[in-house]
Amino acid sequence: MPKKLTSVNELKFNPAGKVFPSPRDWREQFIYFLLVDRFDNNKQNIPPYNPDSTPKGRDPQQGGVFQGGNLKGIIRRLDYIHSLGCTAIWLSPIFKNRKEKNDSYHGYGIQDFLEVDKRFGTKKDLQQLVKEAHARGMYVILDIIINHTGDNWAYPGDYPYYYWKDAPGPFDFGFWREVDSAQGLQKDDAVWPLEIQNLQSYKRRGQIRNWGDRDEAVNGDFLSLKELDITRPDVLNTLIKAYKYWVAVADIDGFRVDTVKHMEDTATAIFCNAVREYAKKIGKDNFFIFGEIVGNDMELQRYIGRNSRIPGTNERFPSLDAALDFPLYFILEEVIKGFLNPSHLRERYDRFKTLYADHGEASRYFVTFVDNHDQMSRPYRRFMHGNPNTGQAVLAIGYLLTSQGIPCIYYGTEQGFDGGGDNDRYVRECMFGGNWGAFDTTGVQFFDDKHEIYQGIKSIAEIRTKEPALKYGRQYFREISEDGRWFAYPDNGQSTLAFSRILDTDEVIVAINLDSAPRQDCITVDINLTPPGSKLINILAGGKSLAVKESSGRAYVRVPLQGHKMAILRAPKKK
Repeated sequence: MPKKLTSVNELKFNPAGKVFPSPRDWREQFIYFLLVDRFDNNKQNIPPYNPDSTPKGRDPQQGGVFQGGNLKGIIRRLDYIHSLGCTAIWLSPIFKNRKEKNDSYHGYGIQDFLEVDKRFGTKKDLQQLVKEAHARGMYVILDIIINHTGDNWAYPGDYPYYYWKDAPGPFDFGFWREVDSAQGLQKDDAVWPLEIQNLQSYKRRGQIRNWGDRDEAVNGDFLSLKELDITRPDVLNTLIKAYKYWVAVADIDGFRVDTVKHMEDTATAIFCNAVREYAKKIGKDNFFIFGEIVGNDMELQRYIGRNSRIPGTNERFPSLDAALDFPLYFILEEVIKGFLNPSHLRERYDRFKTLYADHGEASRYFVTFVDNHDQMSRPYRRFMHGNPNTGQAVLAIGYLLTSQGIPCIYYGTEQGFDGGGDNDRYVRECMFGGNWGAFDTTGVQFFDDKHEIYQGIKSIAEIRTKEPALKYGRQYFREISEDGRWFAYPDNGQSTLAFSRILDTDEVIVAINLDSAPRQDCITVDINLTPPGSKLINILAGGKSLAVKESSGRAYVRVPLQGHKMAILRAPKKK
């Protein structure tokens, strides 16, 4: 049995063989995000879900504890993910959490940064998963945490301590949490690597109460998780080495960084730069680092498309490559469902021109999504919660696949998962069933590649791979008209949402019927690229041909769409 790693000084950073190269541009990818514990448990003969006959009823307590999903289960479902059209997998944290806790199934309370949690598998399982993904031309992204560790120690008396802005200094340290009776700290005790057993590694300011206060959010503990002081070079260097090790040993292709808004900007930038430089040195020229920043565009722009200055110097290090697109998340669902004026979408993209780069290139800075595991700033519910219309799920993911950004789908969305409740367990149901299956079930699995949502997403994803404009193009929302004479931007949910993606001389037009009733709206197109008299084909409907016409100097195309359906139009390709 290999020796357990205890210190970052024991780590080796030379890859075992030739590394898998990075993608040319991450905008070419379609990310599938899953919670390891809730995806697949690698057990055979689990019956499929049948909405007509599967019994209902489950214990809500099961949603808060480990269910048994593991890395081997993901390996056997790689073809399911790949067939959907996804080319990258983002895994929830796989590092060891506290052995005695059964409620940290999500992986965000790390106890050992140098070991895979046995409940998920082994280091060899992770290596095999990455190898199998790479064999399919897919990439693997790990969710990582540098802001905090798990609840590995207690304040005096094991009482909850809360942030106090005027505290004269750190609160006293109580004790390390131990589960092994042997003398000294064993591998299931305290925290590892041993470098962060130094008490000065922690800010020790107590739990955050006022999440809107910047100082408190950055310096307080995230609930019971213990805030690291990453402004200390020794702490930051330890974390850099730990995560470089996982790139070396498992050939990882990217990181998603948790709780970025709770970290100092400079330390975040130093970490990202160090990992990125290391990856480039070993042959991964475009290692991808994106972060979770729950906020508006003014908040996000501090981390992306900009540099962070090192205090007291003129030196700048690049920070995150991209951020989860929370500003889009906050409005897209309501626009697709017809509850919010589509003008909110147009206004959001207009901000790109001033906050980021050229609004075509700004797409590289965002990982777009409609569902996730936290549902921050909105009730705990998935996109399909209380919604019987599966077509809207296809429209939502279809929008991500055809608009600016790097699209990401949350596991189960393609199966119509509709969880919702008073806490996050209801948006973290098991694909393999277990004791916490979707739709209030247990013991049945949901890997139906014939599901109408799965098939709808797959069709759009296949088109995206063949159309560079859908990955790189500038985006222009288009005015529409019912009669071909009076054109205006749509202002309600009973309309067609339309936009063009333009790359060089190619224009691809996307039309989304937000209405449940059929529509035949006229959509403005670029008169120079798509002139009157030319033809467009709907590549999402077998190549049906549509004529481009003219009205008062405007070029347009009339697009018939059934309720909650989508069209993707382009000129016929020259032979």
